[in-house]
Amino acid sequence: VPQGPSNEPTPQAGPEARVEIAVGDAYFKGDEDAPVTIIEYSDFQCPFCARFYTQTLGLIDDEYIKTGKARLAFKHFPLSFHPFAQKAAEASECAGVQGKFWEMHDMIFEKQDAIAVDDLKKYASEIGLDTSKFNSCLDGGDMASKISAHNAEAAKYGASGTPTFFINGMKVVGAQPFAA
Repeated sequence: VPQGPSNEPTPQAGPEARVEIAVGDAYFKGDEDAPVTIIEYSDFQCPFCARFYTQTLGLIDDEYIKTGKARLAFKHFPLSFHPFAQKAAEASECAGVQGKFWEMHDMIFEKQDAIAVDDLKKYASEIGLDTSKFNSCLDGGDMASKISAHNAEAAKYGASGTPTFFINGMKVVGAQPFAA
């Protein structure tokens, strides 16, 4: 007996294609030669990105990054409807110039409800940055082009929301639990 059309999605033929994404100018944690590379496209104002930071990143760090099995590269994908995301991304990069990218990254996610420019400048002081250099970098938009380049790259590889991960080139979307 023939069946009518189904509302079930049609299974895709084969797995999604791998894409080659270079770590490039992104800050990363872990061994440069680790067998697994995780590229994270993230938005500092995104609640799902914060959930990944608070619930999953520490486990990945302990199990994979610190053991040399993986490295994690952080790339920026500030979404246009998050008014503080662009400057927060720039702030992390301005902190990176002084060797404190990850400290600012962590501070922003931990204090996600207060990430206006004045807050970011206060955090720069709290993590021990030269605030004059930091403020000049942030106010001058010195890192805006780097953020734009990451944004364009995310779009090129099909990222439409945050966080989007590429694990050895395979796309994984959303704040996944550690098991995934």
